[in-house]
Amino acid sequence: MFFSPAVRLVTPLTGKLAIAMASFAFSGFAGATTYTTTLLSGVDSHALAINNNGQVVGVSNMANGSPHATIWNGTVATDLGTFGGNGSSASGINNSGQVVGIAPIANGESHATIWNGTVATDLGTLGGTFSYANGINNNGQVVGGSYAANGDQHATIWNGTVATDLGTLGGGYSMATGINNNGQVVGSSSTANWDTHATIWNGTVITDLGTLGGGYSMATGINNNGQVVGYSNTASRKLHATIWNGTVATDLGTLGGQASYAEGINNNGQVVGRYYDANWKSYATIWNGTAATDLNTYLDSSLISAGWSLQGAYGVNDSGSIVGHAWNSISGENRAFIMSADTAAVPEPETYALVLAGFAVVGLATHRRRKSS
Repeated sequence: MFFSPAVRLVTPLTGKLAIAMASFAFSGFAGATTYTTTLLSGVDSHALAINNNGQVVGVSNMANGSPHATIWNGTVATDLGTFGGNGSSASGINNSGQVVGIAPIANGESHATIWNGTVATDLGTLGGTFSYANGINNNGQVVGGSYAANGDQHATIWNGTVATDLGTLGGGYSMATGINNNGQVVGSSSTANWDTHATIWNGTVITDLGTLGGGYSMATGINNNGQVVGYSNTASRKLHATIWNGTVATDLGTLGGQASYAEGINNNGQVVGRYYDANWKSYATIWNGTAATDLNTYLDSSLISAGWSLQGAYGVNDSGSIVGHAWNSISGENRAFIMSADTAAVPEPETYALVLAGFAVVGLATHRRRKSS
């Protein structure tokens, strides 16, 4: 093989410099994320949460039409069962595989429930007849809501089977929707004037997170960095997906539609939910910062041609995998889905500039050595 003298005049030092610059440049590659979408088994199924091991929980109808709490390990679905009643639902899962939700008990009441494997435990109430669990952290703390003896519904935290009333912002109502590994709890509460506001509890300290200018807001999730997501009325009474950093609320927008809702956030700050277009049709959505993307833009063409669209996203794990529910416009069927993130290395514009700079250094050194020769 022939090499020109110019190329052969590149010294080891010049070569190392080029390699170093090229290596530095390519270390700046940005991840261009694509997704592989899988429809999960089950009739009229919805996926509501996912842990960092890829286990998915939600609800799916049985052959008799009764909805049952369900866990999917990969594409294998397991019925988590009930206490003998006609239905159950799972809404949260931690990294140990503990699942929480709601199930009816023998007397017909429905109670907050935790499943360890397929073994269900009744978490009880605050003295009333009804309770539900929405979330669980990696320490096994469970949050949700419960009726008290006087019939008021209050946000509740369970440590084991011990239920604690988290109180309200002055009204008679509150509920908890999520908890992080630091024990911070989020949800909503009525105020003294009966507005409902997004709320965070740090132990027994309760803080009103406020709104985007309207009278209503709801927090639906919190990550380990304390970022809170949910939705809020604007001054024009439109519901918009919202993220709170401390008590500072940021409007995440609606992709030009009528409304939007944020339902989940991971520890990388990715937010998922849904938006509604001008005709009030919903679309699963992801926000990276304040940049919103309709997740249907990542949907495989074969699923689109078969009538499927992604209507809502409810959970996202730290690997970027997203769960929610899809709808078929031909059959009218709802199906749980998981979108597995696949990040490919794609250079950013500044990366190309650095690569070219590296080659320019090589070219300049070569040119000077040719002249000296």
